[in-house]
Amino acid sequence: MRIAVASGKGGTGKTTLSVSLASYLKKKGHSVSLLDCDVEEPNVNLFLQAPIEKNDVITRMVPSVDREKCDGSGKCQEICEFNAIVVVKGKPLVFPELCHACGGCMHACPNNAISEVPVELGTRESGSSDGISYIGGRLKIGEAMSPPLIKAVKDEAMEDEIIILDSPPGTSCPVIESIKGSDFVIMATEPTPFGLNDLKLAVGMVREVGIPFGVFLNRSDIGDSGVVDYCWDEGIPVVASIPNSREVAVKYSKGDFAGFVIENFSHELDRILSFVGIE
Repeated sequence: MRIAVASGKGGTGKTTLSVSLASYLKKKGHSVSLLDCDVEEPNVNLFLQAPIEKNDVITRMVPSVDREKCDGSGKCQEICEFNAIVVVKGKPLVFPELCHACGGCMHACPNNAISEVPVELGTRESGSSDGISYIGGRLKIGEAMSPPLIKAVKDEAMEDEIIILDSPPGTSCPVIESIKGSDFVIMATEPTPFGLNDLKLAVGMVREVGIPFGVFLNRSDIGDSGVVDYCWDEGIPVVASIPNSREVAVKYSKGDFAGFVIENFSHELDRILSFVGIE
């Protein structure tokens, strides 16, 4: 089973829940992998502290034009939906940061003037800690195209385990790539106007993708009732809630919160597992 933890905004407790849930599953005897799909700001292993056993450079393919063969027909420009290759005065210009590596321009070129060359996207690291398998990605500084690296992180996971995916915040392409193929999405939010606004956007995204989901309400005793009222009106299950806790914040700042969360909020973690069908 793949369980993705996502949210419409940052700071809602995705990593707190992901690490705590993975640790609790392991404590209950399950085989579990924890994937850090927030490749632009990875922080899962700050808390898991898994020794890195494998580190791979991940690349993606971008077009390279042989100007001697190119006749400036513009077929490559016509097929590219992302304006990653344009023809100016009969000369092609390539913008690698916009390329989605579909290969369309190479196949559309009538003179075989376009080939593909690899460029470094980032790194994928893996290891284990206390029986929890860890896989994460680190996007190269200045690189804008994170979905291929997120896919590479997901491809490394064992299919016979329970997989927890800590997704990036928001509702854009990296998040969609992270949750794609999941069995269930837990939407982390907080009971504030900002939390409600971004939750609505995230709910629209998950509904469009078509994955079952529920809401995890973090710091549930602050703010107002707007999030709960919205979930009630929309028929969205609130699968768990944790009140605002100074102790959790202190433990988090020291990088050691999972044990405290399990000890004090195991009933809420059990609610999540029961809801998604894990004993």
